[in-house]
Amino acid sequence: MSSEQQSLLEKPISTKIFLHGMAGTGKSTAATHWLRKLLESGIPAHEILIFVPQRALAKPYHDSLRESEIAAQGMITTITLGGLARRMVDLFWPLVSHEAGFSQPNLPPQFLTLETAQYYMAHIVRPLIDEQRFFESLTINRNRIYSQILDNLNKSAVFGFPHEDIGSRLKSAWIGEIEQHHIYDDVQACVNQFRDFCLQNNLLDFSLQVEIFVKHLWHSPLCRQYLNRNYRHLIVDNLEEDTPITHDILRDWISDFDSALLIFDENAGYRFFLGADPQSGSSLQKVCDATLHFTENQVNPDGIIQLKSGIRNAIAQLQGELQPNHNPTTDEIHTILVTPDRKVKFFPEMVNWVTEKIQTLIEEGTPPGEIVVLAPFMPDVLRFALSNQLNKLNIPNQSHRPSRPLRDEPATQTMLTLASIAFPSWNLLPKRIDLALALTQAIKGLDFVRAQLLTAKIYQPKAQDFPLARFESAPDTVRDRVTYVVGQQYDRLREWLTGIVPAETSHLDFFMSRLFGEVLSQPGFGFHDDLDSGNTVASLIESIQKFRWAVGTNLGSEAGDIGKEYVQMVQEGVIAAQYLHTWEDPSEDAVFISPAYTFLISNRPVDIQFWLDIGSPSWYQRLDQPLTQPYVLSRQWQDGELWDAEDELRAAYENLNRISIGLLGRCRKKVYLGMSELDVRGFENRGLLIRILQHVLQKAQRGMA
Repeated sequence: MSSEQQSLLEKPISTKIFLHGMAGTGKSTAATHWLRKLLESGIPAHEILIFVPQRALAKPYHDSLRESEIAAQGMITTITLGGLARRMVDLFWPLVSHEAGFSQPNLPPQFLTLETAQYYMAHIVRPLIDEQRFFESLTINRNRIYSQILDNLNKSAVFGFPHEDIGSRLKSAWIGEIEQHHIYDDVQACVNQFRDFCLQNNLLDFSLQVEIFVKHLWHSPLCRQYLNRNYRHLIVDNLEEDTPITHDILRDWISDFDSALLIFDENAGYRFFLGADPQSGSSLQKVCDATLHFTENQVNPDGIIQLKSGIRNAIAQLQGELQPNHNPTTDEIHTILVTPDRKVKFFPEMVNWVTEKIQTLIEEGTPPGEIVVLAPFMPDVLRFALSNQLNKLNIPNQSHRPSRPLRDEPATQTMLTLASIAFPSWNLLPKRIDLALALTQAIKGLDFVRAQLLTAKIYQPKAQDFPLARFESAPDTVRDRVTYVVGQQYDRLREWLTGIVPAETSHLDFFMSRLFGEVLSQPGFGFHDDLDSGNTVASLIESIQKFRWAVGTNLGSEAGDIGKEYVQMVQEGVIAAQYLHTWEDPSEDAVFISPAYTFLISNRPVDIQFWLDIGSPSWYQRLDQPLTQPYVLSRQWQDGELWDAEDELRAAYENLNRISIGLLGRCRKKVYLGMSELDVRGFENRGLLIRILQHVLQKAQRGMA
């Protein structure tokens, strides 16, 4: 334990402490010791509240308690803003339902998940698009329209402004074509209709839960007494990643606690697009009794510290905020930044170089779990190429993409395709190629070529009874190619699908559970001993179940209709819930493949990082979101200001500084730069990041001369 960490533990328990410092200075580790100090002093675990922006960030605290005997005394409470709002609204619903404007205040609330909120948003917006020509000038997928409108609602809740002001705020900062004003007007109309629909049907999406909690419960004596009676000690981690409305609540609440520890990571705020506001978070220092600043870096060697300084200076010079200063006088930067030793022109060559280096590192003794492969985004083609190459080398690897919809997982597609076959009355029979892909996943040993041969003969979409014929009905030549072992498994699957009793599997989640447990997880089938597929199916079943609970009770649909509706929504891309299971429990002995921001939020230092496609502008450019603007909707934006090209460039520099310094703060040894002249789409790579890194390397070279 460092002297700085020890200084925290020397503080009296009754203190309200603001702890800040850069990543890698041991703040969260010190906080876990503070938690144990609270418990060892006799404080009951149930009186301790750990507040985080998202549940996965509380993992170090639970891990710490599992490693000690203290955990047996009770369970600490971990909560997020959304979790707090939902609990309080659910508990005090009779007190607020009428005042909040719900049409049926005597009936219970229905809390919406991300996907059920998207479903209801589609229910509202689809007729406006089809009949009233809303968003006529846009050429984006409808699911993006639904999600961006919901994002606007969420921003209004976490930044604390009325949802009726969304359209006017967006219009006030726009300097382009007037057509965009009409789009923002359409957004406002959709927002208003969705909110009215929710109030009429007792539906609460995230934004409405937060608004009700803040406006009607937070200042209620009953609510505050309940919270203060239950929780006496507070630990807030990753304060910079939370929202302004959270900071408002904490600012008002801290005085009620017997002790408080607030942890703030400098130069962070990676969840900005989800409402993170570091400036607002840092202001909570004023309501604390003591401030501690950790400066002792426990992760980075001197070379990486110099590299971070060089990147900051290079960005400042590009912005015109700093004159050229002294050059680094060490060759350590060259040993830390590893570039390809040969010319890499095409994207596949970059992947080959990365996997070769990973193999060499592991052969030299680096554990696979100490290696991460990062890119600004992780498209399917990159994810598959990396995993495929590493699998060929027998190198364990694990990937995580929170932006990847559940529907894009092969296991999900397989389950939904087989459900469409089992219920031909839905009239959602799959395309022949989709069935072939599903059979490839479902039956062990069946490749895609033979699956196509098989489906060409046994799939009969226009059949009167059942669309799949027996294996024996295929010609001898096809049966010989496919093999009778595979044919036997196919017939087992077919017999199960034809033998299900509709009454017993009327709910799609029941059907999925039986299909997985009775067939696909058995020996000879594709999901046998496949933990990843099992986790995906579990998430799918949970998603269907929550959809059924929310939709069935409000629209009065029959069970079969709900299943059909779910499948249709998935096919349209509306339902795409994300689950944290693989992120919360990453393998300690596998190469981790992930988007850069996902890795940053996980707060996990490693020995080796690979930065891929570093010439891509996606490292710093914000997403193209024509229906929203996170900077304009934030609290830091001044009303009446116009968002122009200079603002866009400044935001790009800030993003680049934040992500590059943040990644380096979580690296112990080296960074390998994956670069190619052409990206995955064949475009030239000339982004800011590669220019800045080249600038730093050149200055270091001159400093050595």
